[in-house]
Amino acid sequence: MTYLDNNATTQVAPEVLEAMLPWLSGEFGNPSSAYPLGRRAGAALDAARAQVAALAGCGEEGVIFTSCGTESINTAILSCIARDPDRRHIVTSAVEHSATVKLCERLSRQGYEITWLPVDGAGLLDPGRVADALREDTAVVSLLWANNETGVLFPIAEIAAIATEKGVPLHVDAVQAAGKLPINVQELGIPFLSLSGHKLHCPKGVGALAIGRKTRFTPLFAGSQEEGRRGGTQNVASIVGFGKAASLALEEQEETLTRIRSLRDRFELCVLEAVAGSEVNGHREHRLPNTSNLSFSGLESEAALLLLGERGVCCSAGSACTSGSVHPSHVLKAMGMSNERARSSLRFSFGRLSSEEDLATACEAVPEVIAKLRSLSPGDGPVVMA
Repeated sequence: MTYLDNNATTQVAPEVLEAMLPWLSGEFGNPSSAYPLGRRAGAALDAARAQVAALAGCGEEGVIFTSCGTESINTAILSCIARDPDRRHIVTSAVEHSATVKLCERLSRQGYEITWLPVDGAGLLDPGRVADALREDTAVVSLLWANNETGVLFPIAEIAAIATEKGVPLHVDAVQAAGKLPINVQELGIPFLSLSGHKLHCPKGVGALAIGRKTRFTPLFAGSQEEGRRGGTQNVASIVGFGKAASLALEEQEETLTRIRSLRDRFELCVLEAVAGSEVNGHREHRLPNTSNLSFSGLESEAALLLLGERGVCCSAGSACTSGSVHPSHVLKAMGMSNERARSSLRFSFGRLSSEEDLATACEAVPEVIAKLRSLSPGDGPVVMA
């Protein structure tokens, strides 16, 4: 199998699994318990919290563990609107992850006004648009750092400075960015930053919310765990795995990302040279080093996914959270692309475990699949596989 869908989820790293195993067997204590079995679990949580805090660039006290990135995003946004009920305005972008989009759509139905900031044709956001959108009744600015479909980066440092100056809390969705670029919550003055373990070679079902110092916070789930900031008995094994994954990502960041960027760039060069009518979606420089979103004229992406899957190549047509949707990618549409181009696009995302063999297989399979589908086209439209 050639797995090139690491923006959807990642394979659990062997080191992460090894770190988790004791906490799935003999070390089964509840971390809130006072006896040694529970205290050891509590100490493991503290160690993992320090590891995740180091990755996020914040104090250990600023990290609370959640079930996933979606919970972290919802917790941050809902905490911001809870702090001042008179503030009924939210600023976000037109290319956010569905976790943010769906929550903002729900809040809109409850009477909140949502400003959906546009991006340009390369997927870039002008920070001046953020400044212009802020009002006295703005409760929160919620923006992703790196787009999950195109990998395009937002200028978070500039945006954080603007939000701080205006006194508006900022939430940053760093689910895709963590481990792929340097993050420092304290240095940038970011009040809320969301993370997810399964994007970092950790199992699904664990996330974190990094909270800046002196940030007012209202829990989403009431309870005594996480210093009263997130109720529910902690998932000790997965949190330990998250800590190990965060530590690996930080330790190997420069070397790993240099290698991943090389794989991605060589793959792109191969496909663009071999396939006529292929284009990169999104800015070529201001993006994650692992992500390649490509469009292929005259192609139906779902048909390509089926044939690539038969060849053992795993990629996607966009966000895994919107898989199966009959609508073209809202991210690509917001960038001004036609329905046809949006529906002819595929996302390839490399990861820590991607290899030279994966590159060779993809460079052979993708052009061949595109050529086969085009040969089957009747000439008046893309092939659609039943």
